[in-house]
Amino acid sequence: MASFIGDYTGKIDIKGRVVLPSAFIKQLPEGSASGFVIKKDIFENCLQLYTIEEWERQNAILRSKINPYNKEHNKFIREYYKGTAELSLDSNNRMLIPARLLEIAKIDKDVYFSGQDRKIEIWAQEVFEGINENADEFAMLAEKIMGGNLNIEF
Repeated sequence: MASFIGDYTGKIDIKGRVVLPSAFIKQLPEGSASGFVIKKDIFENCLQLYTIEEWERQNAILRSKINPYNKEHNKFIREYYKGTAELSLDSNNRMLIPARLLEIAKIDKDVYFSGQDRKIEIWAQEVFEGINENADEFAMLAEKIMGGNLNIEF
């Protein structure tokens, strides 16, 4: 299972292709570079890139929580899968991102890749650079989410 770390920039070419940073390729388990799934993010104006293996794991989680005979669940499933595409790398480690997804994420030319453990976020660079995270707010959020719930031995 891949765990992606690091932040990298790239450029979309005229055909909508972008080179996947070599650092991410090195972080892939052997034989995993065969395919990916890309989708729009639920919360942010970016795209999420998953290995096929991680995508299948995400689907298993989703299936365990969804009743396909529930109307509300069906609406969620429809929206969740909207804007999803399967990608592969060419011999130059480029992937062709569908134009409709580039539009959704407002990606024109400059791209920002952000490793997020089991997925890679893909942003329009200017959008990502415009995110202004306050250090104090992040510290409070970390304490809220992680504080008191940790059973870590140092």
